[in-house]
Amino acid sequence: MSKLVRIVIQLPVDLKTQLDGLKQQGYTTSGFIRAMLERELAKMDQVAEQRPITLVPVGKRVNSR
Repeated sequence: MSKLVRIVIQLPVDLKTQLDGLKQQGYTTSGFIRAMLERELAKMDQVAEQRPITLVPVGKRVNSR
């Protein structure tokens, strides 16, 4: 595995409670989230390979500072 970096996210209490419940099944929160991200990103890669990418011109950003 490559070098790991730490990210911090905020979750609603009920979602955190569900993640804590996974510990009873032997999952760690980090391991579960890492596996889920890898799975979902792999799906996105497959979809991207199936369709051509259409570039959209960049307009003015609404929230730019």
